Amino acid sequence: MELGLIIPAFVAGVLTILAPCTLPLVPAYIGFISGSSLDDLKDPQRARGIRRKILLNGVLFVLGFTVIFVSFGILIGFVGSALVPYRIWLTRIGGALVVAFGLYMLGILKLPFLNAIQKLPIPQTLQRGKPLSSLILGASFATGWTPCVGPILGSVLLLATTTATALKGGLLLLVFSSGLALPFLLIAAGIGSATAKLGRISKYLYIVEIIAGIFLVFLGVLLFTNNLGLMIIWGYSLLQFIGYDRLLNYL
Repeated sequence: MELGLIIPAFVAGVLTILAPCTLPLVPAYIGFISGSSLDDLKDPQRARGIRRKILLNGVLFVLGFTVIFVSFGILIGFVGSALVPYRIWLTRIGGALVVAFGLYMLGILKLPFLNAIQKLPIPQTLQRGKPLSSLILGASFATGWTPCVGPILGSVLLLATTTATALKGGLLLLVFSSGLALPFLLIAAGIGSATAKLGRISKYLYIVEIIAGIFLVFLGVLLFTNNLGLMIIWGYSLLQFIGYDRLLNYL
């Protein structure tokens, strides 16, 4: 798959978990999948076992939303493959919508249908700390679009329509899920100190929303003008410091 699609998809995943209406919920999700409280982590004899349990359930939570997102990507990619003759117009329409999503996140444009979507509560029937419950909760998280997550995920799904194949659409959403999963698992691994730090940085999360909005507007303009290939050029430039060319030759 083109690097020009991989980079924005991964960045979008990271921005999704850092969004103001997502990041504050992460401790609640982690607390649910752990089946324990932060006070339990203060006991050295129990802390190690609890942390292993949190990480295991965190992986299952990630797997849950990854399966749903990849399924979305496959479906959207399949639809895109059926519209290959109209790909240029599909890309332009998608670019315009991504710009609209970005302006929405910047507070410039109002999209009532996104404002009407509410955060998905944790189903009461799920048992805390159970692996199956963590998996189901992850899938529920993926289907519960919020006013913050909706524009970013919607933009990635619009990117998936340009891949023209179901496989590439699924892979694109897998990259998006990876970007979302990485910060989540890092927070889960360091749950004690990470939760305390989240409380201190929560007042600065609006900056992430502004960055996400600018990113979507920029991405939408590239899509609309059919210049997404510039992402490939910039991506290669950013990776030069690790000897990316030599790594490709070696592989």
